[in-house]
Order: sequence, then structure tokens, then C-alpha cells
Amino acid sequence: MVIASRRASPTEPDPLAAALAGDDEAFRALYRLVHPGLLRYLRVLVGADAEDVASETWLQVCRDLPSFTGDLAGFRAWCATVGRHRALDHLRRVRRRPDTVPAEAHLAALAGTADTAGAATDALATERALALIATLPRDQAEAVLLRVVVGLDAISAGRVLGKRAGAVRTAAYRGLRRLAETLEQHHD
Repeated sequence: MVIASRRASPTEPDPLAAALAGDDEAFRALYRLVHPGLLRYLRVLVGADAEDVASETWLQVCRDLPSFTGDLAGFRAWCATVGRHRALDHLRRVRRRPDTVPAEAHLAALAGTADTAGAATDALATERALALIATLPRDQAEAVLLRVVVGLDAISAGRVLGKRAGAVRTAAYRGLRRLAETLEQHHD
């Protein structure tokens, strides 16, 4: 589940620089590179509403892109920061105005033509891993997600969380250790 950072080769144009210059195709490439990890991070924070929060995140990213300065790692961190802020706003909004219509009422209208069984099988391992991470204390879960799933270094993850890099490394270590212990208990 580790998402490796994609680096542009010397002969390959930098997608971030091209996107900042207004190249739509480069922005699409940047989106495809950053979105999967961002969405997994948001799933742990807000659950089923992750797609909506991700959409709000990308709207803000598009709006504020001309003001961004930095490299690809900085862009990932910036997107995670924007996503975290949108997720926290969403959680506050949900607490103030809880949904009164059961989600099951909307399911009948959502019939689709996609291969649901195949999609479920493909996503099962990732969903289980994210569900396991979600059982961690919030600071550990966010540190593990930002470091392992989103692929940020400790300094960038610290900026997202408003913590020092050492605190993020410690939280990620403790979270990963707790996950390992949980997995060992289930295999015994």
C-alpha cells in the first residue's frame, strides 16, 4: 500500500511546473498522481463522505493553484493540508446538522452498470487496511496515513498536522507498531 513518489526524469517535463503554467493535461497527470493517496487519507478521516470532501479539496486546490510555490512533495503536503481542513470542516458541519434521512433510502436510485463484485474484490485489501488504520488513535492514524499512504516525509506531514517532524515520526512508529501487534494477535 506504499505509494512511491513519482519523480520526473530529466527528459520528462515536470508535471507540477507545467500545471502551474496552465497546462490542463499536466494538471490531470498531477491529479492522478496525488488523488489516490489523498482519497485514502480522507476515507479514514470522514468515512463514506471522502469523495465529497476530496471534491471540495480539489476545488480549493484549483482555485489556489496559482499561489502555490514549491516542489512535488510540497504539493502533496499542500493537498493533504487542504484536504484535512476540508475534512475537519465537514466533521464540524455534520455534528451541527446530522443527516436525518437514512442512507438506505438513497440506495434504490443508485443502481449502476459497473461490475460491483469485481470492484469490491479489487478494493477489499485496501479497505481492510484503511479500516485497521482507522482503529488507531487519531494522531497515530493521521501520521501513518500521511507518511505511508500519502507518501509525505516527516517534515511535510508535520506541517499538515501542525506538529514537529519528530512528533510525527513517533506517532507513525507507535501506530505501525500497534498495527503489527494487532495483526500478530489475529494470526495467533
